[in-house]
Formats: sequence, C-alpha cells, structure tokens
Amino acid sequence: MKRIGADALKLGGYDEIIDVRAPLEFAEDHVPGAINLPVLSDEERVLVGTIYKQESVFEARKVGASFVSANLSRYLAGELRDRPGGYKPLIYCWRGGQRSRSMATVFTEVGWPVTLLEGGYKAFRGRVLSDLSVLPRRFTYRVLAGLTGTGKTKILKDLEARGEQVLDLEGLANHQGSLLGEPEGGQNMTQKRFESRLWHVLSGFDPAKPVWTEAESSKIGQVFCPKALLHMLRASVRIEVEVPMQDRVAYLHANYAGWEQRSEILMGKLKWLNRRHGQAEIDVWGQLAHSGQWQQLVQRLLEVHYDPAYRAALQKNALGPVRTIQTDALLEDGCSRAADTLLTMDFGLLAPILEERSKL
Repeated sequence: MKRIGADALKLGGYDEIIDVRAPLEFAEDHVPGAINLPVLSDEERVLVGTIYKQESVFEARKVGASFVSANLSRYLAGELRDRPGGYKPLIYCWRGGQRSRSMATVFTEVGWPVTLLEGGYKAFRGRVLSDLSVLPRRFTYRVLAGLTGTGKTKILKDLEARGEQVLDLEGLANHQGSLLGEPEGGQNMTQKRFESRLWHVLSGFDPAKPVWTEAESSKIGQVFCPKALLHMLRASVRIEVEVPMQDRVAYLHANYAGWEQRSEILMGKLKWLNRRHGQAEIDVWGQLAHSGQWQQLVQRLLEVHYDPAYRAALQKNALGPVRTIQTDALLEDGCSRAADTLLTMDFGLLAPILEERSKL
C-alpha cells in the first residue's frame, strides 16, 4: 500500500478520504472532505482502552480486533458496497497506526489500491498550524467593512457568484457574527475544525488574484481568527459600505424575522447586554418585542448597541477605511450594484501603503 505525507494532501489523486477514528474525534476536526467510517465506535474505543490499562495489551487487542472486524464487514456490505474495482481511497487515523492499517489491509485484499496518510490526523494538524502561520501572507485582501446591516455578506456572495475569490470567515466559523447570530443547525464550530476549513479554502486560492472578505474581530462566534490572517486583514485595503438607516433596518428585519416567533429566547440573549446598557434599556427592548414593533426594535438596537460597538472596534483595531461606497435597497438590487462598484474600483495606487502596513 502507498503512503503520502500531509504535505501531499492538496495534490489529491484518490476517490475518497476515509477517517477511521471514532465519531467524537471526527466531530472535533477532520481532513476537509473526509467521511467517517470508524473502525471503533466511541464506546468500543473506551472499552478497549480500559481493558488495555486494567487487564492486558493482549486482551485489548483481541477485543479490539473483534470490533474492527465486525465494523469493516458492515461497511463492505453497506456504505462501500457499490465502490468499483478501481476505487482508490486515502485512509487515516490518529497517528497512522493500527486503526488505519487494519482497514487498509482488508481493502488491499479486496483489490482496492489504498493510500495511507503518514502520521495520520496528527501530521495533518501539524501541517495546518504550520501553513496558517505563513499562508495568509501570500494573498492581497480587500476587506469589506461597515455598520451592522449593510449587506456585506450578501455583497460577498454576489462577488463569489461572479468568480471572485471570497473568504467567508463567518461561514467557515458556522456563525452569523453577532449577538443574535446562531450556528447553522445548532452546531458550534471547534477551533481545530475552523482552522482546517480555513486552511482548505486558502490552499485553493490563487495568490495572483485578490481575496475579498469581511472585516472581523479576533473572535468569530466560538473560534478565534489565526494571528497571521488577522494581521493581514487589519493591514489591508478596507472598503466602508454605507447604507441609509431605513434600508439597514429593512434588511435586518427580513434576515432575522425568525426571532419574532421566539421573543422570549431573543430577550434572553439581549439580557446579556444588561451590564453595558442597563436594565431600563433592556426593558425598552422587551416592550418593543412584546408589542410586535420589530422594526423599531431593530433600529434601537442599531443606534444603542451595534453602531457604537462597531465604531469603538474600528477605532481600536483598524487603520481606518481607505475607500467608501454607498448603496441602498439591499433587499432589491443594492448588493449587486455594490459588487459592480467594487469590481471597477482602482486599488493600484494603494499597493505601496499596504505593503508598509503589512510589515507593522
């Protein structure tokens, strides 16, 4: 069977990547695009480990082998039943040890040309951390900034649809990026998983083309932006998106309409701001929510909380906007018009300034 190092993962050449670790290990992080076919379940892994520590290595291996054999048999008759004779999988476990070799041995006997990841997930994780310390510096970034509700995410999606390179950090972090943002499907992102997803996206970008992204703080939801990337974003050209208040309110009201059916949960979230704004202000928000004055609530949240917080963060973390664009009617064609404007802007004269900033 063939072996490759973690540095060769980007080259591809295999039909499927199989992670044979237990489901909990896989959920924390895995090679992007991998499927999970654990040779030991979470419970089986704990049991084998307990026998290994409390009884003997021999007994642990015997029990483990019985579990592995049963699981592999089930996969061959189930998930892998339709794989053709030329099927070429890449297999890995934690360190490229017994778990991945057990599956590879059976697959080789079937006749499938197998590739093992040398060093397993541990080697892959090391590669991700190493690359993320230098990879962000290879690109030129154009960072959309602006108050909450200015359609930055929608503008980025429009740019991406036109073939531009877009780094959607909130999407990678599975978060909507605000107090009211919720992880998609209720699934919080782990730091390791976020970094692997980020590594995968950056590895596929062309350094000769600009990367469009949104201004972010160091923390996005439950994860932190790698220092090398954060440094580059704060040193890069920033485009401030300006939108009239009424359009921002309409846009946010449309995008967060689900909170109208969950006002109690909404107020539970807003109560976290009691220390910053006081109970009297929280009570005003509650009255607006319970009386169904949703657009008034959105505008007050913007004026009292979101806008001041954004301006404070901008003053603390940014070197100031370099360009400004104005748009409106975000629920109609405003975001598309903004994308048109961005693609016609000349950033060439800023190159020497940005180069100096990136060295700071």
